[in-house]
This record gives sequence, C-alpha cells and structure tokens, in this order.
Amino acid sequence: MNSSQATVMRQDADYAAASRGFIGALDPGLVRAKDGTVVWDNDAYAFLAAPCPETANPSLWRQSQMVARQGLYEVVPGIYQVRGLDLSNMTLVEGDRGVIVIDPLISAECAAAALALYRRHRGDRQVTGVIYTHSHVDHFGGVRGVTSGDVPIVAPEGFLEHAVAENVFAGPAMARRSAYMYGAALPKGPDGQIGAGLGMTTSTGAVGLIAPTVNITATGQEETVDGVRIIFQLTPGTEAPAEMNFFFPDRGALCMAENACHTLHNVLTLRGALVRDPHIWARYLTEAIGLFADRADALFASHHWPTWGREQVLAFLSGQRDVYAYLHDQTMRLMNNGHTGTEIAEMLTLPPALDEQWHTKGYYGSLSHNVKAVYQRYMGWFDGNPAHLWEHPPVEAAKRYVEFMGGADAVLAKARQSLADGDARWVAQVVNHVVFADPANEQARELQAQALERLGYGSENGTWRNFYLTGASELRGTMAGTPTSPSSPDMLAALTTEQLFDALAVRVDGPRAAAARLVIRMEFTDTGDQYTLLLANGVLTHIRGDAPGGAAPGVTFGLTRPVLEQLIAGRAKIPEQVGAGRVTIDGDPGLLTRLMSLLDQPDPDFAIVTP
Repeated sequence: MNSSQATVMRQDADYAAASRGFIGALDPGLVRAKDGTVVWDNDAYAFLAAPCPETANPSLWRQSQMVARQGLYEVVPGIYQVRGLDLSNMTLVEGDRGVIVIDPLISAECAAAALALYRRHRGDRQVTGVIYTHSHVDHFGGVRGVTSGDVPIVAPEGFLEHAVAENVFAGPAMARRSAYMYGAALPKGPDGQIGAGLGMTTSTGAVGLIAPTVNITATGQEETVDGVRIIFQLTPGTEAPAEMNFFFPDRGALCMAENACHTLHNVLTLRGALVRDPHIWARYLTEAIGLFADRADALFASHHWPTWGREQVLAFLSGQRDVYAYLHDQTMRLMNNGHTGTEIAEMLTLPPALDEQWHTKGYYGSLSHNVKAVYQRYMGWFDGNPAHLWEHPPVEAAKRYVEFMGGADAVLAKARQSLADGDARWVAQVVNHVVFADPANEQARELQAQALERLGYGSENGTWRNFYLTGASELRGTMAGTPTSPSSPDMLAALTTEQLFDALAVRVDGPRAAAARLVIRMEFTDTGDQYTLLLANGVLTHIRGDAPGGAAPGVTFGLTRPVLEQLIAGRAKIPEQVGAGRVTIDGDPGLLTRLMSLLDQPDPDFAIVTP
C-alpha cells in the first residue's frame, strides 16, 4: 500500500467514525434565545456538502465537513454525545436514576436544546449530575440550561479559580480577539467562515456558571455519580490550567477532555491565554496510556468524534503524545543552538509518521504559532538581539518604514507586483506599514485586505483563516466587534472577594488616579469579612482587616457581597440600597463614587488591523 492509498483509507475511516452511532438531528439546526435571537445556526454550514472550492484549503474543508455534522450519537451503550450544537460537544451518561451531563456547552440555550434532543430519543431522564472537564467557557457556560444546581457538580481542583480569572481579568481583550479567532461575524460560506478546526464557531447565548460541589484532587480518585463509577486523572497545565481525563470502567469508555482531539491543539491560543506546557501535556498523555489504554474500547473527547477499538485508541493517544513531545523537544533543541522562535517556526517540520496523520494536522493550533509559544514560554518576548530591545511602536515604526521605502505610492506599487507574483505573505507584512502610517489610505487598506483574503483562502488552520478574513472584512469597513461578553453575573459571583478587588485594580486609570488617596472599608454582613481598599500612587490595594499604619477609612460600608457585585456592575445605586436597608454608611459615601470614576472602561471594539 502506498502513502496516498493509506491517506485515503484514513480519510474514509474518519468519515465513518464521524457518522458512527448517529441517532437523530435537531431540525432545523437553529437555537434561539427567548427573544427570538438566533444564538446558533448549524444549518448555515450546509454549503460544506459541496466539493471544496478554490477559496478554501482542501484539508480544512474536509475537517469542517466532519465537524459540522450535527445530532445525537451513541458512543457506547449508555453514553451519548450531542455534536454540532456549539463549539464543543455535550456528552450524556445514563445512570441509575437519570443522566449525567459532561461539558454543557457555552450557552444555556444550546445546552437546553442539546438536552431536549437527547430526551426526544432516549426519554425524559432527569439530570442527576454535571461534570466539567476543564476551566474553559465552552465546557461550563451552558450549565443553567441543564440544571439549577441541585445535583453534584464535579470538576478538577482549581477549576473555579481559573474559570473566572481567565474570563474576568483579561476578558475584554480575549473576547475581542476571539471575534477574529472564531470568525463569528463572518458570513458562513466558501468565501467566509467555514469553521474553526476544533468546532464550527462559538454560540452567542447566555453564559452562566454553577460552582463545583465535588472536587477531583488526585489521579486515581474514584467517584460514583448516579450509580456510575468514574476513575479520574488530573492533568493540570495541559490544554487548560485545571483539566482532567476520566474512565468509565464498567463501560470501557475513556474521556480525554480536550487533551487529545482530532487536531494539533494550541500551546498558545490566538485569542490570548497563559502559555501551555507541551512537555507536561505529553507526559500526562503517556500517563493516560498507562492508566487506561489497555481497558478502553472507546475514546471520546470534548470536541470531534470518538475513536473505537483498543489498538486504535492506543495509536491515537500515542500520536497525540508524540506530536506535543516532538514540538517541545525540537523547539528546545533548535533554541539551544541559537535560533529564535520565528526562525524555528520556519525550520521545524513533523516527521513523516506524524505528518501523515490527520489528527496531528494544524486545524486549530499550528506548528508555526505553537513553536513560537514554546519559545515564549522559556525565553519571553525578547529574542536576544539588542536591535529588538527598544523598537519603535507600530505607528511610529510604520511611518519611518514607509518613508525609507520611498513613500506610500512606491510601496503599494511594489506590493501589487508581489501580490501578482503570489507572495501574499510579504504583501500583508509590508502593506501593514502603509496602513499603520496612514489608516485613511483606502488603496492600502484594500490591497492589505486582498492579501489577507488570499492567505485565508489557502490556510489549513481554521483560526488562521478566520483571523485573516475577519481582518480583511474590518479593513473594508465591516466591524466584527465582540460577539460575546467575557463576564456575567455568575462570573462575578464566582470570583473570590480578593479576585473581585483585583478585577477593579486592573481597571484603575493610573495617570488619572496618581494624585488621589482614598481609604475605604468594606464590612460584609453576610460573611463577616472585613477589607480595606487603599488607593495611592495610582494603585488600588486591598487588605484584609485594617490598613497598615492605622490609616483611618474615610468611609465604612456595611453590605453583603451580592450587593457589592451589583454596585460594581452598575445594576444598583448606593442611595436606593441605603433606602432599602441593604447598605449602611459611616463617613463620606462619595469616596466610592470617586473610586469608580477613576476606573477605565474596557473598549470591546478596539482596533486590531488598524492603529
């Protein structure tokens, strides 16, 4: 058998696996909010049934064809998945009294629709437990669509801390970049959004969070939920800071969370996050093989389709392990030979045995940006070249580049020739300087849009395609904005009090607040906790108890933690809360108003492809 025959066979096997166990689909494949707004439309991807057009990479088109399949599927008897109703999968495990929900999608509307689809075919079983595999929003955000919280909620140790920290502290910036990464605002079609490699896109419904009631704190920990035995493996620092795999010993089924999917994943996601550790990721995959592979007849994950058969499960996990280990080790080898992240990204290729596998291809993560992430993890942003130590910022550098290159007209003339020669990558790099030097230059914006569009059409990586095409769209005047909010009442409620004050601290406008000095005391009547907030030198510091040095507070508030959340979110005002007896004040209440006036309001639509 030659390599092309082997590729066709693997392709056919994947198509068969993606279809295996199909029971029924949501028809039409639309999910709406209570006000009628469409929060998910899987029918918009019907165009993928056609042959691959010239505007898409054939490999990404193939991936999207399988990922777009929507419906209820049987994994093994008693374990079912709803796929194609959000970026992620929702898995349902039947127990003695009802059904356990694993990863209830992003939004409550989609989770409720997925549960209704399951019940239509499997009966009206009550939800008897929820499992969050890890701390990313597409694995917990829809929980209020399946339960009000009166059942066990199982999650890995550290889940709550990481779930809320990621979505609140850097939430506005991540959400804006997510609009590019998932291309939610792009039209669905051969010229636009065709998926994101991991899933199709993100839903836009109501995001919630119910705190876990059962924490998994050690590998090997066994829990029984609704009569179902589950053995857990903690994998912190892999695809998420808090994550876990788990095995159903009585059903021979292994859940790999998002640690092993049918794509090379992200070491650093393009929306932004903490850099992940592919070295420890590979080690935990090795551990999973040792713990479960000889007993697993089926493997399923939080995305994509399952793998069946012990030999196939072992091969899949081994390939996934090897791709992260190779990526890490070879980047380190080349780094220690003096190469920078950008250079290594151009040098490194996977060995044939890995490169020929579909599930190690860069549909979501890419070899290129993952190599740079490994370099960043160990070496930071600076590549050691002193010429890069104190460069001009983008706009000032752009003006100087354009002047050195003979002015905008000369740059654009040469760039048009480069585009005609097929070097869209260079055009995007060089015309970016013209756009940043003069964002009103319509010829530059259009040429840059054409270059980005061409790069998007050729990309095998779904998120790269979405970034390129969203950038082109915004250059032409159609703003993607930020489709979803990074925070919600549930997110605020899940923050510890310290995290809540930290979330305020990162919003203080330092220059405006530099001369202000405020001391505010918060006494929480529901918890008994007491905090002093000190604003000085443009820094908001929170101290449990009294301020150092005995600094007297200018005002003391007596209130509950939920009331403080409402005040911070702007859903309540101090006078009305005082009138209702929910807040007491000793001192000048205007100090809190003064503090709030010194907070910066994040811009959800900040510029990306223009200055």
